[in-house]
Amino acid sequence: MAMVNLGLISGNKSVNSVKISFRLPYLTQWGQSLLVCGSVPVLGSWNVKKGVLLTPFHEGTELVWSGSITVPKGFECEYTYYVVDDKKNIVRWEMGKKHELRLPEGVQSGQEIEFRDLWQTGSDALPFRSAFRDVIFRQSWDSSITTTAGVNCINLEPEAESILVQFKVFCPNIEKDTSIYVIGSNTKLGQWKVENGLKLSYAGEYVWLAESVIQRSDFPIRYRYCKYGRSGNASIENGPNREVSINASRREAKYIYLSDGMIRETPWRGAGVAIPMFSIRSESDLGVGEFLDLKLLVDWAVASGFHLVQLLPINDTSVHQMWWDSYPYSSLSVFALHPLYLRVQALSKNIPEEIKQEIESAKQQLDGKDVDYEATMATKLSIAKKVFNQEKDLILNSSSFQEFFSENEGWLKPYAAFCFLRDFFETSERSQWGRFAHYSEDKLEKLVSKESLHYEIICFHYYVQYHLHLQLSEASDYARKKGVILKGDLPIGVDRNSVDTWVYPNLFRMNTSTGAPPDYFDKNGQNWGFPTYNWEEMSKDNYAWWRARLTQMGKYFTAYRIDHILGFFRIWELPDHAMTGLVGKFRPSIPLSQEELEREGIWDFNRLSRPYIRQEILQEKFGSAWTFVATTFLNEYEKNCYEFKEDSNTERKVASKLKTSTESSLLLDSEDKIRRSLFDLLQNIVLIQDPENPKHFYPRFNLEDTSSFQALDDHSKNVLKRLYFDYYFHRQENLWRQNALKTLPALLNSSEMLACGEDLGLIPNCVHPVMQELGLVGLRIQRMPNESDLEFGIPSQYSYMTVCAPSCHDCSTLRAWWEEDEERRQRFFKNVMESDELPPDQCVPEVAHFIIRQHIESPSMWAIFPLQDLLALKEEYTARPAIEETINDPTNPKHYWRYRAHVTLESLNKDNELKTIIKDLVRWGGRSIPPEDSQVEASPISTSSSADAVSEKQQFAGISEKISHPSESNGVPSKGPLAVR
Repeated sequence: MAMVNLGLISGNKSVNSVKISFRLPYLTQWGQSLLVCGSVPVLGSWNVKKGVLLTPFHEGTELVWSGSITVPKGFECEYTYYVVDDKKNIVRWEMGKKHELRLPEGVQSGQEIEFRDLWQTGSDALPFRSAFRDVIFRQSWDSSITTTAGVNCINLEPEAESILVQFKVFCPNIEKDTSIYVIGSNTKLGQWKVENGLKLSYAGEYVWLAESVIQRSDFPIRYRYCKYGRSGNASIENGPNREVSINASRREAKYIYLSDGMIRETPWRGAGVAIPMFSIRSESDLGVGEFLDLKLLVDWAVASGFHLVQLLPINDTSVHQMWWDSYPYSSLSVFALHPLYLRVQALSKNIPEEIKQEIESAKQQLDGKDVDYEATMATKLSIAKKVFNQEKDLILNSSSFQEFFSENEGWLKPYAAFCFLRDFFETSERSQWGRFAHYSEDKLEKLVSKESLHYEIICFHYYVQYHLHLQLSEASDYARKKGVILKGDLPIGVDRNSVDTWVYPNLFRMNTSTGAPPDYFDKNGQNWGFPTYNWEEMSKDNYAWWRARLTQMGKYFTAYRIDHILGFFRIWELPDHAMTGLVGKFRPSIPLSQEELEREGIWDFNRLSRPYIRQEILQEKFGSAWTFVATTFLNEYEKNCYEFKEDSNTERKVASKLKTSTESSLLLDSEDKIRRSLFDLLQNIVLIQDPENPKHFYPRFNLEDTSSFQALDDHSKNVLKRLYFDYYFHRQENLWRQNALKTLPALLNSSEMLACGEDLGLIPNCVHPVMQELGLVGLRIQRMPNESDLEFGIPSQYSYMTVCAPSCHDCSTLRAWWEEDEERRQRFFKNVMESDELPPDQCVPEVAHFIIRQHIESPSMWAIFPLQDLLALKEEYTARPAIEETINDPTNPKHYWRYRAHVTLESLNKDNELKTIIKDLVRWGGRSIPPEDSQVEASPISTSSSADAVSEKQQFAGISEKISHPSESNGVPSKGPLAVR
């Protein structure tokens, strides 16, 4: 029988071999095991099925897993731990950087090195994301620190009563001229005195190492890590003492390598501002915010104490070439940037005088209260075309453009071809494009060929994207140098008439539509109109389209928001003929089978899955007009029982027929009201039959609200209520968890950006554990609490791995929300602000100050505020009606996204009072603030000591005497492992 070749000769005593042991404390569930898999054959070569299973044992109250392998001297590899089931199927795996194993010089043959690791969670990986590594914790002092490649092992004699212990800890957030020490209970560790402790050496990538030879008799050893500054200030890590012990009955281990994870200290917390790109106003813009305006916004952010600027999606959305394209979540291309944000003045240093005058005239004409999407797009493209005609040869032949084109031609050529065809045929509806309706590489190459008559038009689209890239890159680089994270937004969908669905139709389910079930935003649900994803097809190339999309975003952003993260667990799928979002089903989900329903005594599937329409329902809904409705849209198939005619049996057919029905204009009710009532009839069903499998059914959302359900017998009602609850709240959990763990890691691993997930709405139980496992930061909006028993969220109780905000782009601003509902305002004033007085009718600055302070003092990693809410801190900025500051109305699928700030960034940068108010709030809330000196590389800022924080809060308490102070909270979660240090 052949032995597995480990590179060793069995039984040869002279061969230099070393025993390696792995040891990791981890609590598994019944039926689960721990396994180590790595980059070399002896650890499975990253094939988990061939990894090394570990054996559990109890050490006190802790479950510890261990195992060993024998390797040659000089061995090195990478490895990761996995939780597997009894068939070695992966249940979960470690996040973050892979463990590195390098055998040191000096270790003798036959000796044992024990690697004692800690399981790395998603949050442990966050400091290595570009937001922290390249922006927040970017170390200006790295070059001045001696970086060791690793300390060599001391050669221990076989009979020596000593063990070499290597201490290893990660510390990403450290000030200049600060050292790391390990102090502990024995003399080698200073007997708890920092000045006598063991000093660690910096080994690069946040790793600090030190080694010490310790006598066996000195074990167990208790210890902690400590920061020690030049001024003599020591900061000892939080939490209980760490401990290293040995088994007295075992003598083999001569070397113990401790990987102690992150140093446990007060979690890093920051603040930021959120504003859509189009909403920014500056003295240089042409009617809309432009990428280069971000430099001014970054200056204001730094001066206001903010480490982050958050935008809405900035991809090209020009599908319809009208104001409908203002919707930023319906991408024409997930790779192309929006020409709307181009600064035409920056296209060339040699713009002719007549074009300069045209630009100045356009600035005056477009400087309106709101964005004029169509006029702004037309003006910018017209001016850009004139500049292009002047310098096209110079730019297109430049090495800079050639490099850009080479890096991006995979998406750039299809994008330019699509834009040409859209303009030539005057529609993005591909069915109107003749032989170009279906994409192929051959057709593409002909379209973009240099010999084609329209090649100059193709090049113009290249030219615009090139300059957008240059301008956004300039702003992005500026933000990094200033210590400010630029946070983008990843839309859940793409327009069904997009470049992506044209080029990759197999990746989309084009006969479906994406939306959301009824929630806080809309009681009828939402229909976004995007096709749903064909995840099965996407998985075949390991989600290459998603990975390319995230790689592209990572060129400009260091953090991003995943829009509707629930879509990666399950999506609300609607038929493409639906206009509303109510009658949908989850994909994927486990349906109710016909057999299952029949076992429960449910058999009349026609009755339950067809609209339930009786004469009395028609009379109640339409009054005297019921006969017109019945004869126009319905057939009477039994006495007083009706069904929709073939030409009006979907929502789209009803809407179309209503528009062409001349008689409807004679009715007293409006067309909208009649349409809504007819939609109610179409939605008056209990079960939705799967169009792809007629024996599968899905319970309609809120089925108890339908008259169809109310007319059933009690047995059927009870059965359907139980099955409804099971479908929506139980039976899908494991399926959705598995789906997310297939799709989300592909996104997270394809870029180094920090990922945040928008997890509002109806949240399945599986979502937050998966987000925590993957290191995804969630979202908390105070008026939309996750807790069903709360009307208002409690910021002081938010978990660390969250972004908290008083409002977002999908709801009214703080001022508008305050004015909307008098009774709710009184409840908030009494229960949250703890005042028995009548609240002011307006959201006065004192109210805004209280609410913003609540969020800044929360434990959340990030407190991010819409610019409108920050402007509410100063009375002079509240003259504009609050209702005009709302960005989106989710209940209106054709909402015009056109809000513009009513104050320029130049004015805000001159307003030292507002900047000071905000910066004081951020500082007193214990959050990090960026350095203001633009010449200084961003360096870590340590948070105040607890004593300083108390005194600052005492000062802060007197600022807003009209508002009662909220319950004191130090804003720091007690549990360390979930914290970015």
